[in-house]
Amino acid sequence: MPDHDNTQKRWTILELLNWTTNYLTEKGFENSRLNAEILLAHVLNFNRVHLYLNFDRPLDVNELAGFKALLKKRLNHEPIQYITGETEFMSLPFKVAPGVLIPRPETEMLVEKTMEYCNSMSSEIKSTEILDVGTGSGNIAVSLAKNISNCRIYAVDISDAALQIAKENARLNQVEKKIEFNQLNALDSWPEEYKKFFDVIVANPPYISQSEYSRLPLEIKNFEPKKSLLAGKDGLDFYRQFTHILLYLLNDKGKVFFEIGEQQATLLMELYSKAGFKNINIHKDLAGKDRLLEMNRN
Repeated sequence: MPDHDNTQKRWTILELLNWTTNYLTEKGFENSRLNAEILLAHVLNFNRVHLYLNFDRPLDVNELAGFKALLKKRLNHEPIQYITGETEFMSLPFKVAPGVLIPRPETEMLVEKTMEYCNSMSSEIKSTEILDVGTGSGNIAVSLAKNISNCRIYAVDISDAALQIAKENARLNQVEKKIEFNQLNALDSWPEEYKKFFDVIVANPPYISQSEYSRLPLEIKNFEPKKSLLAGKDGLDFYRQFTHILLYLLNDKGKVFFEIGEQQATLLMELYSKAGFKNINIHKDLAGKDRLLEMNRN
């Protein structure tokens, strides 16, 4: 889509999709067709199906300029979710912005396992009190609130900007009455009223080691919040530092679900076994990688 073509050529939706797909592929981008479709659909306020129902439709000058601006961002490796300001998680819509970690498909497993447990216990507990540590965009808390009928969720994050987006996502998905958002440092002291209060604690904490972080794609390293990803030299800083706090917050029959790195299962099982946790289990994701730690307080 060279600059001089803006005035000399009328681009149709299909022509622009084809050109952009080829260009992104040449530049080494994966899923180039999907990238092109998402960007163009966003500019035109279409869904992706509508692009193909209108593939002969020409773009006007303003639409073409808007698309070029978004494509330039993508070519700079800005994540497409930040460019469009939205993503999907657990088949639900979520708003995202720079400074907030982009929800990942592998985190859906954490939500699904937590849902299964809470729904199986619903007859035994009047209301399940769930804590989401480091809520970010609120994707975990909102998804749980949407799918567990009888629960109260407490979502905390150190970032006020993240909490504002999380609150917006709770409203977007109509679960704001089921979630209480609080700004606090999860590794600092907690209010007395939370002592042995929670039935379930979930978290997708930072768990990337320094060596892993250095090898991450530019989309992640240059744009996503480092504090939400990096957890010290071996990636285990959060888990170690949160152990005594976890014991303080969890009630005697409480359950924990943590997302983990694929190389961390053995070390974390040792860590939490020494801390007194029981029934420690590791679940693999769809790619066969260790991804979820589940354990009981007693």
